[in-house]
Amino acid sequence: MDKILEGLVTSSHPVNVKKVIVKKVVESAENSINEEQCKAMFTVTTRLVLEGEDCFQKQVGHQVLEAYARYHRTEFENFFNRNFVITLLQEGYGSLDRKDIAIIDYIHSGLKLIMSCPSVLDIFAVLQVEVLRIVCERPEPLLCARLSELLSDFVQCVPKGKMSISFCQQLVRTIGHFQCISTLEKELREYVSQVTKVSSLLQNIWKAEPCTLLPSLQEVFAIISSTDASFEPSVALASLVQHIPLQMITVLIRSLTTDPNVKDASMTQALCRMIDWLSWPLAQHVETWVIALLKGLAAVQKFTILIDVTLLKIELVFNRLWFPLVRPGALAVLSHMLLSFQHSPEAFHMIVPHVVNLVQSFKRDGPPSSTTFLIQFSELMHCMIYHYSGFPDLYESILEALKDLPKPSEEKVKLILNQSAWTSQSNALASCLPRLSGKSETGKTGLINLGNTCYMNSVLQALFMATDFRRQVLSLNMNGCNTLMKKLQHLFAFLAHTQRETYAPHVFFEASRPPWFTPRSQQDCSEYLRFLLDRLHEEEKTLKALSATSPDTMITDGNVQPSSPSGADDFPRHQNTGWRSGDKTLIESMFGGKLQTNICCLNCRSTSQKIEAFSDLSLAFCPSTSDKPAQNMICSLPEKEDDCIEIDVSPETEPQSVHLPLAEEGDPAKPKAIGGEVLANSPCVLDTATCESTVECANDSCRISGREKPLSVTDLLNYFLAPEILNGENRYHCEKCSSLQNAEKTMQILEEPEYLILTLLRFSYDPKCHVRRKILDNVSIPLVIELPVERTTSSSSSGDCNRDVDDVPDVGENLAKKLKPSGAEDFSCTQLLPYVLSSIVVHSGTSSESGHYYTYARNVTNSTRCIQPEKSNLASSQSQIVGART
Repeated sequence: MDKILEGLVTSSHPVNVKKVIVKKVVESAENSINEEQCKAMFTVTTRLVLEGEDCFQKQVGHQVLEAYARYHRTEFENFFNRNFVITLLQEGYGSLDRKDIAIIDYIHSGLKLIMSCPSVLDIFAVLQVEVLRIVCERPEPLLCARLSELLSDFVQCVPKGKMSISFCQQLVRTIGHFQCISTLEKELREYVSQVTKVSSLLQNIWKAEPCTLLPSLQEVFAIISSTDASFEPSVALASLVQHIPLQMITVLIRSLTTDPNVKDASMTQALCRMIDWLSWPLAQHVETWVIALLKGLAAVQKFTILIDVTLLKIELVFNRLWFPLVRPGALAVLSHMLLSFQHSPEAFHMIVPHVVNLVQSFKRDGPPSSTTFLIQFSELMHCMIYHYSGFPDLYESILEALKDLPKPSEEKVKLILNQSAWTSQSNALASCLPRLSGKSETGKTGLINLGNTCYMNSVLQALFMATDFRRQVLSLNMNGCNTLMKKLQHLFAFLAHTQRETYAPHVFFEASRPPWFTPRSQQDCSEYLRFLLDRLHEEEKTLKALSATSPDTMITDGNVQPSSPSGADDFPRHQNTGWRSGDKTLIESMFGGKLQTNICCLNCRSTSQKIEAFSDLSLAFCPSTSDKPAQNMICSLPEKEDDCIEIDVSPETEPQSVHLPLAEEGDPAKPKAIGGEVLANSPCVLDTATCESTVECANDSCRISGREKPLSVTDLLNYFLAPEILNGENRYHCEKCSSLQNAEKTMQILEEPEYLILTLLRFSYDPKCHVRRKILDNVSIPLVIELPVERTTSSSSSGDCNRDVDDVPDVGENLAKKLKPSGAEDFSCTQLLPYVLSSIVVHSGTSSESGHYYTYARNVTNSTRCIQPEKSNLASSQSQIVGART
C-alpha cells in the first residue's frame, strides 16, 4: 500500500482522481496489516508531511498518517519513539534543517496521536531538555511561536524545577532578539501574532510556577538596562508587561530604584526602552509601569535620569498620539512627563511645533471617539501654556487651534501643576543635577526652585551680586544668633564658597517667607523684597537695642529669649558684631534714602512738607504723553553705540530695577534663578560706574502703546519726580484755607541710597473689566543714570555742588522748589549722582496672575567697570533693577 500511495501522489493523474484513490487508501487503514507494512506506511507518510513538494502531498501525508496511527496505535508508538524525536530535533530530516518549523509541527501532531500511550512520557522528558536547548539558540519568531503552541497544548513538555526558571529567562532573552524588518501590514500582523503566542506561554508558566516570575522580570530588566551599544533589545518585550500582576508594581519599582547596584546609565537605558514599548500595539499597562518608574525615580531624587529621558523621548511619545491603538497610553505618559518637568520649558517647547498639526488633523479627520482625546490634550496644553506664560508669540497658534475646546479653570490648572511637579513628590530636587542646574561658565551656584519660589531665588541672587552688601553681611559676627540675618549670612557664605552647582534654600525660605504667602503658590517678588528688607532692618534694630540694655538676651527668628547662664558671649554685642556704627542699620545704610514731598496750595500758596524714608522707588507708567509733561531732570550719561547692551526682554518679560553692588574683582557673575512665579511689579538695579551705554529692550512683538520710541527708565524716573497738579476728585485739603483746593505736588530726593532699587509698576487695574492687566510697553534700561538729589547749602559754599541748579534744564517752574522761604540765606541745589546698572529681576509672562522670575547680573572687573549682563540658564521672567553709586 505504501508503494501505491507514493506512486499516486507523484503521478500525473488529475487531482480529482488522486483524491478518490487517497480516500480508498485512508479507508484501508482499518484493515489488519503486519508491523513491517505499518512501518513502511508511516515512513512514506512522514516523508510526505516533511518533504512534500506541494500542499497536496503534505495534506495527503497528514490524512493517511493520522488514519493508520489511529488504527495501528502500537505500531505507531514503536515508530514515533524517543530516539526518533531526538533525531528530528538534533539532526533534522532528510533535506530539512533541525530548525525547520515543519519538524516542530510534525512532532506536535505525533504527540496528539500517541497521547494515551505510555511511551509518551519518555518523549515528554526528551522535549523538556530539547526545548530549552532550542530556546537558547534564539529561534526566529515563527519557530518560537510554533514551539509555544506545542508547549501550550502539552504542558508536560515544559521544563520543570530549576530548568523552568532557566527556560523562562532564556525565552525572555529570545523575545529580546525578535525583529521584524517588513513594513507590510500583513507581515506586521503575523509578527505581532507570533510574539503574542510566545508571551502567552510565559504567562501560563508564571501562573503554574510563580517562582519563575521574578527571575523572568529580572532578566527583562537586565536586557533593557544593558549599555551594550552593539545590541538593541526588541520592543516585543512590551508584550510581557500585560502579564505582570499590577499588584507587584510598588514592590518592583522600589526594588529597582533603591538598588545601589543599578547604575544611572543602566536605569536611563531601561526607562528609555520602556518608553519605546508604547509603540507595541497590543501591550496593556505599559504606560502604568512607565509612569510608576518615573514616580519611583522622582521619589529617590534621581532627577538627572528623569531630565535626560524626558528630553530624549518626549518627541517620540508625542508622535505615538497619531496611532489609535497606543494613543491612550502615550497621552498618559506625555502628560506625566510634561507636568512633572516644571523647572524648564525645554521639554514642552520640543513638542510645541507639532501641536497645531495634530489638533487640526483630529478635528478634520478624527473619528467621533477622538473628541475625548482632544479635550484631555487641550487641558494638558493649557496647563503648560499657563505655567510657561512668558512665550505668547510661540503659543498663539496653539491657542487658536484649541479655542473651540473646553478650557480648564485657573484653579484646576494650579491644582494639576502643584500635584504633578517632581518637587511635590519629594522634599527637594537633588543637589547636583547637571542638566537641571548645570554650572554656568562663571562657576556660580544656582538656587533650586522649591516649588514656585523663583520670586525668592531671583531676589536673593540679585542681593548676592551686590558686592558691598554681601561683604557687609559676611563680615557680621552672628555667633549665637539664630536670626534671619544669620540665615542670610549662611546662604551668602555657601553661595560664595561652595563647589556645588546648585543649592536648595529650604531653611531661608521658611524663615523669610511672609506669613500671608501660601507655600507653592506664585507670588510678587517686589512684595517679597520689601518684606525681607523690612524684616532684616527691624531685626537689627531689635538686636542693637537689646545688646545695649540686656547683653544676656538673644534673639531667635524674631523671638527674644534669655541666653544660657554660661553663654554671655553667645549674643552678638554691639561692639563686636560688625554692625555699622551710628544709628543706621545695615539695610538703611545700603538701600535707605529719604524723599521729601511738597504740596503747594495754588490758592493761598502755602506749602506743606513731609520727609519719608524709602528703600525703593516705584515708577508708574505715564498714561499718555499729554497727561504729564516729560521732564529732563534725570540725565543719562552720553551714550556710545558700541557700549550699548541688548537684553532680550520682550514685552512679556519686563524688568524691575534694583541697583545692587558690583561683583567681586575677577569673579564674573552669572546668577541663576530657577522657578516660575507671579510678580506684580518689576525692580531694576543700577551700580555706580563710568560706563556710557544703554540697554534696550529688543523685540518686534513689543507693544509700544502708540509711542514712537520706547520708554526708558529715565523717562519713568522723570515722570515720578515731575510736578503733579492735584485737582478734581484728587484735590488737596488745605489747612490754611480749611477746604479742598487745587494744589501742586512735587517730590525731591534729599538723601540717596548706596544701592538704588527701582520698581516698574507694570500691573494696572482695568476698572471697566474689573481685572488686573500687565502693561507690555517696551522700556529701555540705561547702564548709567544720574539721580537728582537736592542738597541744602549756604551761599558761601554754593560752589560745592557738583552742578548748579542753573545747569539743570528748565523743566517747570515748580520743579525743584526751594524748601525755605526765598529770603533765607540757605538754598538748595540739585546734585546729579550717577548709578550703574548692577542687576535686573525680570518677570516673564503676559498675565498679572502668573509667570516666571529670573535675574540678569553684571560681570565686573577692576579694568572693566561695565560688562555685559548675562541671562541665567532657565530663561523667562520679570525684572527688578539694582544699581550702586559711583
